[in-house]
Amino acid sequence: MPASESGFPRVDPQPLESTALLLELVRSGDDSARERLFARYIPVLTRWAHQRLPRAARDLSETGDLVQVTLVRALGRLGSFESRGEGAFLGYLRQILLNAIRDEARRAATRRSTGPLHDGLVDPGPTALEEAVGRDAVRRYEAGLERLTVAQREAVVLKVELGWSNAEIAAALGKPSVDAVRVLLARALVDLAEAMDE
Repeated sequence: MPASESGFPRVDPQPLESTALLLELVRSGDDSARERLFARYIPVLTRWAHQRLPRAARDLSETGDLVQVTLVRALGRLGSFESRGEGAFLGYLRQILLNAIRDEARRAATRRSTGPLHDGLVDPGPTALEEAVGRDAVRRYEAGLERLTVAQREAVVLKVELGWSNAEIAAALGKPSVDAVRVLLARALVDLAEAMDE
């Protein structure tokens, strides 16, 4: 799968009808279409999940397992999903994956060992304060995303999290030009920053 300039794998945003067509074929029972749809999104979701899954939860569940859970859940709810294009389905998958990651993090927190620690053990990871500040920033980012319009949220996720170019976002979201995407992103990022500051 090709990578964007930022190195993130990405979903091929062309043609616009391809995701909608695959979704309709899947809804009609086409197993081959389901496999093609899943193959398109597995690399993107895997990369995104790996970045979001807390270190403590990585030992308990493989990133790939969470991606599979996400796709199975999405397939089970496909009847209620309204296709609005490539970005909408990716946003839908992203939300399901985020919920699965939260579930896994909660499970990991309840399974942590309470046994004695050896003095020689040193955690090379971030301190509790560093983790708390990071978690807070992620929480504020996620809450801020929820306050954006659907189009703004989709554009921000495609740009910030997946590293798509403005031209790719325009094609995926059906925007008339790269300039339209620039304006959409500029407004969205200002709104996001304000929401995160509150």
